[in-house]
Amino acid sequence: MTKTILADLEQYYDAVPRKGGARGEDFGPLTLFVQEGQGWAYYARPALGGSDATPADVERVRARQRDLGVPEAFEWVAETSPSLRAAVEATGLHVHAHPLMVLDETAAPPAPHPEVRTLDADDPLLTAAVTVPALAFADRGTAVGEAGPAALTAALLDPSAGDRRDRVAAMLADGRTGMAAAVRDGVVLCSGQYNPVGDVAEVVAVGTLPAARRQGLALGVTAALVTAARTGGARTVFLSAGDEDVARIYGRAGFRRVGTALIAEPPAA
Repeated sequence: MTKTILADLEQYYDAVPRKGGARGEDFGPLTLFVQEGQGWAYYARPALGGSDATPADVERVRARQRDLGVPEAFEWVAETSPSLRAAVEATGLHVHAHPLMVLDETAAPPAPHPEVRTLDADDPLLTAAVTVPALAFADRGTAVGEAGPAALTAALLDPSAGDRRDRVAAMLADGRTGMAAAVRDGVVLCSGQYNPVGDVAEVVAVGTLPAARRQGLALGVTAALVTAARTGGARTVFLSAGDEDVARIYGRAGFRRVGTALIAEPPAA
């Protein structure tokens, strides 16, 4: 069963960038996804049905990424491509590991949260909703932090907030993503998205303002995303947790671990 799920996820990982307007450049055992025009900067990953990559293969991709001016990033599943970690580490890249989790199909539908609702492309809170995860991921973990509504208000003044809103609004308009947010007194405290491809959907970018953590908001947003994805026809709903503590939270929402998602990038300066 797990092998079937991982095979489905490989198809998903290959399809998502293409659906988002990226082209796949062939590097033998690796595929580099390159965004056409403006949009997300994608990654390289194992080619579907490809052979094991060598450090030389990784170096060729990294050289191309540098030429394009895009991040030298690689993403893959440890259990599906077990030899790739050694190859990327041999080139000096740093690897981050994240629990890969799939929603148990037998799990009861999650209970709705009274402060959580879905957002569309024209929602006046969309800019705040796409900004909250950036503040959350700048202060990772599950502990209550300092950044709250005042920090969000300040972050909304940055021009990049409008750019993020425009990208997500376009994705919402054409069905490439769905979004939910926890809103209290007109302030977005937590938000997240799901990206569907066929009957598979990935829950992504769920983040809570650090000052609003430990109130069940992330679980409420995740529940809304799961419900929306299932309503839209998703048979498999999955996510990559930030760490083991976050994975335990998602476990309470019915997700179970099926593998390890790996992300490689240059080490921090």
